[in-house]
Amino acid sequence: MSRPKKCRKVCCMPKSSVFIPLKSSAENNFIILTVDEYETIRLIDKECFSQEQCGEYMQIARTTVQSIYNSARKKIAAALVDNISLKIEGGDYILCDGKEARCGCGGCQRHKCNIQHDNTSLPDQ
Repeated sequence: MSRPKKCRKVCCMPKSSVFIPLKSSAENNFIILTVDEYETIRLIDKECFSQEQCGEYMQIARTTVQSIYNSARKKIAAALVDNISLKIEGGDYILCDGKEARCGCGGCQRHKCNIQHDNTSLPDQ
């Protein structure tokens, strides 16, 4: 019997879930990037986490992070090189509940929103 997949902790959903090239040749052809693959790209490439730090934050092993990251990079490369649309959806993940004292990525959107709502000295935007 195979071991059940462990859910990966994700800070927040992406702001955009579909990326379509301006001159796409196939309208209904999408490469699917899972939410947990998106999160590894965000943490490692944008937030400059090491694979070990990413694993600690997502609550998975570093080797699992490496596998997810490699899969995500291949999909993104294929979308860019082959001019194919990219859609972010699915995967084995749970969203950060915002209840941690310190979020592993330096403060997730939920924590940042709570800080702004709790601080009455901030001007209205």
